[in-house]
Amino acid sequence: MKILIVDDDPRLRDLLRIAVERAGFTAVTVADGQAALVAARRDAPDLMVLYIGLPEIDGFEVCRRLRATSDLPVLFLTARDDEVDRIVGLELGADDYVTKPFSPREVVARIRAILKRTSGAGQGQTLRHGSLVLNRAAAACHIEGQPIPLTATEFRLLDHLLSHPGRLWPKARLIDTIWGTGSQVSDRTFDSHLRNLRQKLAVAGLPDVIETLHGQGLRLGAVE
Repeated sequence: MKILIVDDDPRLRDLLRIAVERAGFTAVTVADGQAALVAARRDAPDLMVLYIGLPEIDGFEVCRRLRATSDLPVLFLTARDDEVDRIVGLELGADDYVTKPFSPREVVARIRAILKRTSGAGQGQTLRHGSLVLNRAAAACHIEGQPIPLTATEFRLLDHLLSHPGRLWPKARLIDTIWGTGSQVSDRTFDSHLRNLRQKLAVAGLPDVIETLHGQGLRLGAVE
């Protein structure tokens, strides 16, 4: 699988490239946002590692433009331990983040986790809930024939809820299922992904398909 690494620090790019290649991936590296958008189209990577603090076109803007046409998984790198940065990135459609300084092994572990979630969505059958259709084989979501572009994490969350219709899921259980038991994902990170997913479904005409029972968890709502 091919990993696109985007960072303006040549030393860090090389460090990540070596770590990614040692882990068995192919690496493509670029130094700025414009080159990242070009490489995302030209090289068809399986995941992008994207530094937020890029010059000229920053990582937020790269992710925003990418999400207009692609559901390519994105792992953000941020130099600041700033929750606002992380939340903004997740709201733009990033799948996860790592804060500098970090271990290259940690980045590789996050890459593997995201790709595992992404590839897991491509197996099995089509799930239906009223007008909502999730096609695992094509990793696609449709509502009354209208395609709904989802990130890998959003797809995984919706897939899990559709796989267990009527069941109530505590937030902690969903976090363990989507990110793995023992993950350090916060409630706010989960809430950002859930909010993005709900907004996309609402725009397509299903504002209440995911219900929250306060203090209990989430479940699928009724759909005509």
